[in-house]
Amino acid sequence: MSLRTERLGATIQRAVQQVLARGLADPRVRGLVTVTSVSVTPDLKRADVLVSVMPAEDEALTLHGLRAASGYIRREVGKLVRIKTMPHLEFAVDEGLKRQAGVLEALRRVEAEREQGGDEARS
Repeated sequence: MSLRTERLGATIQRAVQQVLARGLADPRVRGLVTVTSVSVTPDLKRADVLVSVMPAEDEALTLHGLRAASGYIRREVGKLVRIKTMPHLEFAVDEGLKRQAGVLEALRRVEAEREQGGDEARS
């Protein structure tokens, strides 16, 4: 990625988060929605917006609502970001955070098992 697309992605990320913080009228968008990253294509026509949704049960419905509201979000972001042509926003769930949470949970279980094993050895 070029420096220009990286900067534009960071600017769009802040603007999308700001629009989402104001709230959407769509009842499908529920829970805590966090924009984790935005990557802009080199031709500046599309921006892939990765989001994290808490609680996870609302993820599919919220993603559906975000995709339906992408035109509105794009228009509102366009008011905040000075750019000749605003890229189309494509929303997706950030799977990297799920994997990271899974690894952390596995590490916690291993640590708990070690502590239990240590307690049994001392008895």
